[in-house]
Amino acid sequence: MSAGSTFTSGLDPISFLPTPMSNSNHTSVPSSSSSPSSSSAGPTEAVLFSSGNPRIEETRGIMHLYLDIAPSSSSSSLILPIGRKPLVCVLAVPNHMTYADFCRFCGSFIQHMLEMRIVRIDGVDDQYSVIIRFDEQSSTDDFYKRFNRKRFSSLEGDICCVRYTADVQETELIERAQISVSSSADCPVCLERLDQDKDTGGILTTICNHSFHCSCISKWTDSSCPVCRYCQQQADQSTCSICGESENLWMCVICGFVGCGRYKEGHAVRHWRETHHCYSVELETQRVWDYVGDNYVHRLIQSKTDGKLVELSGDQGEEIDSCDCDEDLSEALLNSKVEAIVEEYNNLLTSQLENQRKHFESLLLEIKEDNDKEIAEAVEKALHPKLPKLQAKLNKAIEERTFLREINKNLLENQEMWGEKIKKAEKREQISTRLKDLKVNQLEEQLSALIAQIENVSTDHGSSESATPEVVNATGLPLPSSSNGTADTSGKGEESN
Repeated sequence: MSAGSTFTSGLDPISFLPTPMSNSNHTSVPSSSSSPSSSSAGPTEAVLFSSGNPRIEETRGIMHLYLDIAPSSSSSSLILPIGRKPLVCVLAVPNHMTYADFCRFCGSFIQHMLEMRIVRIDGVDDQYSVIIRFDEQSSTDDFYKRFNRKRFSSLEGDICCVRYTADVQETELIERAQISVSSSADCPVCLERLDQDKDTGGILTTICNHSFHCSCISKWTDSSCPVCRYCQQQADQSTCSICGESENLWMCVICGFVGCGRYKEGHAVRHWRETHHCYSVELETQRVWDYVGDNYVHRLIQSKTDGKLVELSGDQGEEIDSCDCDEDLSEALLNSKVEAIVEEYNNLLTSQLENQRKHFESLLLEIKEDNDKEIAEAVEKALHPKLPKLQAKLNKAIEERTFLREINKNLLENQEMWGEKIKKAEKREQISTRLKDLKVNQLEEQLSALIAQIENVSTDHGSSESATPEVVNATGLPLPSSSNGTADTSGKGEESN
């Protein structure tokens, strides 16, 4: 028995019939009254589980789980099962959670865990379950109270479902290959003995029945097993990329296109005709087909038992091991054949890649030319209805610019002409102002002389006889003649006064 059988309690074979899926999304059967824990601890349910690599070795069993506990209506406290054991099962862990993620999720309780075993619940492919045995009952109860109905991540809706486990029993061991899982007492990572020690955090048994220290596996960030690389995430079933057919599928070895065979819809053959990818591998048998040569061209195929690559037997049923020569010669022949096959495959792959490069370069060139042509047509189509309007606007703008330039030119010429006229008017104004000032000065001088004469006449008014001729002479003094009519008029005005 492998290292994953540490939970086995050694029981006789149990006969049970599967029942429909329960609310917890797993297959369960009612536990019999002969269960060692059902009589003393209340009702339980039996859940079928399996573990191991299905292609090599598979272990089937049954575990008795207590019914889910709900808080009582009177108080918020939980009523834990009577006679419970330090053994729980975490159901419905999503496949995307790795072993390291689950160890980080458990946190400080890792130091109190003696064993952890990863199993599958029958009928559930996208989840796995973890059976955990603790060192003390108090640690088990604290773990249940803290993590039951708690989300694995705040960003997702998956909820942790913890159930107390009454017993775990292995019922069947199915070996599908001659190579079985070797049980070792040492951890494959640290090479230390697998002891249930608190310093190392107990033992974790993966889905493929390999055991590790929890502290060692918690550093493994991949979802696969560090020993055999088996992953608990089930691969999605391949389907045809066009019609969705799931049988008789062929995958192109160049681009990975998956299509159905010629006996279905023939999408794989159609892909070859469109892309000239002439090699496809049949997903069911892993054989390679050449569409150009219309025959199989493979040399090595993958064994369905252990997954290793083996040489395909010839038409006469000849095997590699049928050679009558000694072991060394057989090994040398085998190595030479493998080298020749590898070299042939490399040359074939190189030639095909070169052909594909030229093919795709021609396709890219055609696509580029088509794109340039479509862009030019789109631009022309988009600009064609707007071009006359834009041309009319351009012509109108040109006319307006010409008109504005002429107006500007005329304004500049008028500005120069009026500037000259203003200068001449200012010059005439200056000359007129000087003449007026000169006349004013002369009139002031004459007025001053006249006032002086009048004053002299008033002082000598006593003798009228002698004064009268003088006054007449004084008033009849001739004034200076002026060239313009303005001066004459002013002179006459002075005489009349």
